[in-house]
Amino acid sequence: MNLRSCVPALLLLAQSAYALEDVILPPQRFVEEALGSPLPKAQVVWLTKDVAEKAAQILGHAPSQLRQRYWSGNGKTVWVLEEIGKEEPITAGFVIAGGRILQARVLVYRESRGGEIRYPAFLKQYENASLTPDARLDRSIDGIAGATLSVRAMERMARLALYLDSIVQGNTP
Repeated sequence: MNLRSCVPALLLLAQSAYALEDVILPPQRFVEEALGSPLPKAQVVWLTKDVAEKAAQILGHAPSQLRQRYWSGNGKTVWVLEEIGKEEPITAGFVIAGGRILQARVLVYRESRGGEIRYPAFLKQYENASLTPDARLDRSIDGIAGATLSVRAMERMARLALYLDSIVQGNTP
């Protein structure tokens, strides 16, 4: 085996190692930036049968856990959620106030493709988005060529964050 025949395999190995985990912003720091320091104590919303059913409609699959942590303060809630893109989980954070997304961030990206969803130009589309009565976003989110599954995962997480926020605010749609 010569060096020339090993180069493609080495490039694939390097690409997959890079794709393992790209921590853009640690989740705890995201919460601190949104709500200030000291970090408020995490709260929990339980996914009762009705809530879990609605979450499953939003996600397209059953939620992976029975409770979801969130933080609140200064009239805002902060949600750190995970959803599978193509093969790996994407961790994203959402700051919500008044039933609208104030900020959306990709915190940890683990896929080998579709990382463009982490850029501010893409994430800006979520600002001021709210949930319609049928649990859709009130606007269309422009896709990114080659990142369709990551874009869809981000949209599902945004919808779920807005839905869970409505639960804790007592404004269940």
